[in-house]
Amino acid sequence: MIWHITKREIYDNLNSLRFALATVLLLGLMLTNAFVHLREHPERMQKYHDGVTESLNQLQSQTDLYRIAQYGPGLLHKKPSPLHFCAEGGDTVIPNTVYMRISVITHDLVGFWQLDYRPTRLNSKNIRPDSIKVDWGFVIGYILSLIAILFTFDSISGERERGTLRLTLAYAVARHTVLIGKFLGALLCISIPFALATLINLFVISTSSDVQLGTDAWSRLGIIFFIAILYLCLFIALGLLISSFVQRNAASLVTLLLIWVTFVVFMPSTLASIASGFSNPMTYDEFLERQTHIQSEFRDEYLSRLEGTGGFPNKRMQLAGEYVIKEVAARERLSHEYLDQQHIQIQQARSVTRLSPVAIVQHLLEAFAGTGFKRHQQFVENVQDYAREYREFVIDMDRSDPGSLHIIGAREGMSKKPISPETIPTFEDSLSLSRDFKTVVVDMFLLTLFFVVLLYGACLAFLHVEI
Repeated sequence: MIWHITKREIYDNLNSLRFALATVLLLGLMLTNAFVHLREHPERMQKYHDGVTESLNQLQSQTDLYRIAQYGPGLLHKKPSPLHFCAEGGDTVIPNTVYMRISVITHDLVGFWQLDYRPTRLNSKNIRPDSIKVDWGFVIGYILSLIAILFTFDSISGERERGTLRLTLAYAVARHTVLIGKFLGALLCISIPFALATLINLFVISTSSDVQLGTDAWSRLGIIFFIAILYLCLFIALGLLISSFVQRNAASLVTLLLIWVTFVVFMPSTLASIASGFSNPMTYDEFLERQTHIQSEFRDEYLSRLEGTGGFPNKRMQLAGEYVIKEVAARERLSHEYLDQQHIQIQQARSVTRLSPVAIVQHLLEAFAGTGFKRHQQFVENVQDYAREYREFVIDMDRSDPGSLHIIGAREGMSKKPISPETIPTFEDSLSLSRDFKTVVVDMFLLTLFFVVLLYGACLAFLHVEI
């Protein structure tokens, strides 16, 4: 009986104007998304490869251990995701490089490099984006949810108005059977054009030689499609719930549109704005001011202690090495504090916006597409791991030279042996699917919980509906 009701729902929807419009709209948006990605992705990759090549050439041109230790690895670049078309994630306003900052302690003592997380400076006259990004996140989060509402607003209320619901139940058909049949019918009718549009999108993108989708990318695409279907189920359940509560199609449609506007359009941006005011992170100007203060303190202390070394060059050398290491450690602690405060503010805003299903879906799509805030956090972690490896390499190279005084930070106290460029560690930015799963457990649970609660509510409402 469930399959009979499902077939009837499919037949009614396939012969409706809304099915044709939904199909055309999804195909148009997905094709637009594919062509835009094919135009923009090669430019992103070319810019990335040029930056990496330049940094690598500068790094491997150094053979002196002191200069390698002093100037560091140069700019570190975030690798663009091949799945950028799934979720843009605000990557245009997120830093895609980490700089190396070198301080001058005195005129004859230069400090070592530190990680410098510079923010992207937005144009205050044009904070809003110039246009809507037609990525999968927009299609799934906004268009697919709206289509689900248009397919289900009259599922129950429409049959009550026409009197067909009373006739169906007169044949001793269980109410939960009717509801499940309508749910499956709507799900299949929306999934068919969405799957078709998705396949055409991927076909256009995968046939281009400019975009390489490996096994990992296809696995992520499968997960993203599953998330889209789960999100679609959530709004179908919502449509059935409201349609069971009200008796008129018009009232059902208006109620659903108000809910959609509130939870999909209004809440994410509003809650994020409110949550961002809960914390007051350090600004970049404040960071620079504190960093200048640290450098001034270390310079004054160094010059004061330098007077006590007299004419002993070894003492001067040890003092210089000590202050170079202490000064760079203090600056980097401040840099990490600045970065952590920025990340905490963003994380708070993202936590609050989880009240909206579309925000949860956006977070999930960004995580598996390799864009947005979670991707930036992984990039920063990769940079910090590499920085530790790079510094350990310098220490190991110095220790392996028996002729060195092993005073890191002073040119005369470090190894003078030339370093082979091939032995210098190079930075490789990478993504981990297992790590992505760990970061989205809460979001996946909340999305599933939303769906279960709404479907259960629809069942209870339909069981008690009066016909």
